[in-house]
Amino acid sequence: MRILGINALFHDPAAALVIDGGTVAAAEEERFSRRKHGKRPLPFSAWELPEQAAAWCLKRAGLRPQDLDAVTYSFDPRLARPAADMGLNDPWDHLRLTYAREAPAFLKTALPGLDPGLVRFVPHHMAHAASSAFAAPAAGNSSVLVLDGRGERASHLAARRVGPRLEALHAQDLPHSLGLVYEDLTEHLGFLRSSDEFKVMALASHGRPRMLAELRRHVYPTGDGGFHATGVPWHELCPPRGPDEPWTQDHADVAASAQAVLEETLLDLVRWLHGRTHDRVLTLAGGVALNCVANSRIAREGPFSQVWVQPAAGDAGTALGGALLLSAVEGDEPEPMTGADLGREWSDAELGAWLKTAAVPFERPPDIAATVARVLADNGIVAWFQGRSEYGPRALGHRSLLAHPGHAGNLERLNDVKGREQFRPVAPMVLADRAADLFDGPLPSPYMLFVHDVAPAWRERVPAVVHVDGTARIQTVDPDREPLVAAMLHEFERLTGLPVVVNTSLNTAGRPMVDDPRDALECFGSSPVDLLAIGPYAIRRGDLFRTDARSDDAGGPR
Repeated sequence: MRILGINALFHDPAAALVIDGGTVAAAEEERFSRRKHGKRPLPFSAWELPEQAAAWCLKRAGLRPQDLDAVTYSFDPRLARPAADMGLNDPWDHLRLTYAREAPAFLKTALPGLDPGLVRFVPHHMAHAASSAFAAPAAGNSSVLVLDGRGERASHLAARRVGPRLEALHAQDLPHSLGLVYEDLTEHLGFLRSSDEFKVMALASHGRPRMLAELRRHVYPTGDGGFHATGVPWHELCPPRGPDEPWTQDHADVAASAQAVLEETLLDLVRWLHGRTHDRVLTLAGGVALNCVANSRIAREGPFSQVWVQPAAGDAGTALGGALLLSAVEGDEPEPMTGADLGREWSDAELGAWLKTAAVPFERPPDIAATVARVLADNGIVAWFQGRSEYGPRALGHRSLLAHPGHAGNLERLNDVKGREQFRPVAPMVLADRAADLFDGPLPSPYMLFVHDVAPAWRERVPAVVHVDGTARIQTVDPDREPLVAAMLHEFERLTGLPVVVNTSLNTAGRPMVDDPRDALECFGSSPVDLLAIGPYAIRRGDLFRTDARSDDAGGPR
């Protein structure tokens, strides 16, 4: 079957295409519209669809809307209740339900030729669960845990995959929500809710959980597979922070306390789930599953032998999950994900044409990986644009900013380049067969969804990637999956003796990750980056801004 999955209602609108159980394409609307998260998660924006992402997915497969067998929409309005009945203060939530009910008609308009009768509503948390359980490489029986802000009427789902089926075991009804509690704290600390929760996680490493006892009065497991999570008096715990104000130790301490109570509650849920299923493998999805510190504690202290997290764990992943779930129901065995590189790409010829149109001086070196390694070894910063773009919020070696990890100042330097807060860390990428020499934690870790302790002998050698608590959120690189990244890492180690390169997303603060060549050129031109490696081509900053840059060489390879 040819199934197009759509996520649209809350945030991170996205589309994914599954054909005969295999994932063909998946992309978030923000990469096309250049609006961070696609839209704000307001009832008034619930009608907006991932029109460009959906159109691209179909184009990738050479399909028209009328060629589809089904379209999934990852919210089922038939399961929802009025917000007030669920204890939520959201007087305009009824707009979401109205827009959700009309989704088939909206999709018909967005995708001319589509039969609206092909649209299937998929429960939000079942779509999350399928995105993890069916995409994980450990196919077969496994447990799955979903936690986020909210779905139709719940904020959590514990389920089990048994072959091609997903069985729901328990759900936590709203208003209790670990995701909403964390969002409330995000807003209290002056960050953008439903967007900047990862900043709270980073800030927590600078604090002490001295408010944990008070938080346990409001957030705690109930022992039956659910939890209590509502009514936290954040204003009593610490003063609110304005968006442009400096953070204080109190802010860091409340973040640390919230992180600790989240981890405690998750561990209880995981243990309850294992007690019901006795499975070896646990898969995770939902926005809370992007909390890599909590994921690591689950892997380290939980009862499951293996933990796998969907790289697009947030709502964007429900586009894929809805399509995979219906595929399984209709008899197509879902195929595991082999990587998160499911977005757009351009051929070498197409990239060359972009550069010529932009009239920038560029070269085609014999070995782009070696060229990049030399610039990095000389402490340059490189914008790396290669292959298909990533699905999900992590830069995984396709749309990345790279730097030398051996210079401690590169953390501040990269945060300045990106316009980020200085308390935020950057991540290391390392060859999979070298990772255990430097890092202690779940391996392999191809999607940057766990934190690892950095071996003491290496902390002073790669200080740029070591967080204040001695950890790093690593990406392991498999040469079979990522031969170009692996070649760059091998050459960088030959030059420096370090098997690690700094990797952070290719964007600036508040903007989506770079996706197409125009985005890459705009980001490179406006940021103090030394080299843009785009496909096999290299653009050097010194050449771009030479006084004679418009010479005969401009706009062509040298």
